[in-house]
Amino acid sequence: MLDSRPGKENPIQELEKSIYKYLTAEEKLDLEDHLTRASIRKNHFIFKEGELPSGFISLEEGKVKIIKEGVGKREQILRLVKPGGIVGYRALFANEKHISSAVALEDSVINIIDTGYFLNHLLKNNEFALYLFKKMARELGFSNLRTVTLTQKHIRGRLAESIILLKNKYGTEPDGTTLKANLSREDLANLSNMTSPNAIRTLSNFVLERVIDIKGRKLKIIDLNKLEQISKMG
Repeated sequence: MLDSRPGKENPIQELEKSIYKYLTAEEKLDLEDHLTRASIRKNHFIFKEGELPSGFISLEEGKVKIIKEGVGKREQILRLVKPGGIVGYRALFANEKHISSAVALEDSVINIIDTGYFLNHLLKNNEFALYLFKKMARELGFSNLRTVTLTQKHIRGRLAESIILLKNKYGTEPDGTTLKANLSREDLANLSNMTSPNAIRTLSNFVLERVIDIKGRKLKIIDLNKLEQISKMG
């Protein structure tokens, strides 16, 4: 599941924009002895539902989706992760098995910190621990809002919001309109809590309305204001 690869000379220096910036210089050096880097190929699992946490995991490169399998093995995307983000920490803090799975949306690189070292050393850094708690609180708030969205908005509103979410999470190409996240139609459906046929139909309607344009997996936002209006109207 995890393909280990040799660590770089100083992997922590590459994560200065992530949570590791809150560590002291001494902690960063010490962390190198307790950190493993691993390459995850596209569509491969980082962890699966029902497994025990392997450590504290952060994403260095790539994109990851957190998924939950529902009735009829239908997949629901709960969260998207970008570089600098963390995955699997709920189970680690709760000392429980994972209740969801993490899958690489593209070739990715993760960092895994030994559980004992993370709990007994890193969390003693108050600034680092406070950041984690704030991050968990923000993600809980986001999950609550998404629950309302996915249960109360109509199909058009849900899909419009998901496209905007992808733009805000992963950004756009240099043209400022093409999304950097190349999700499949099925992934877009799973992110929007709808069937693939409904997602394909709604995307086609958005294209006809000149709200978006699609070429292969490349999705371009043509009219962001209209897309936001559709999302708000639900």
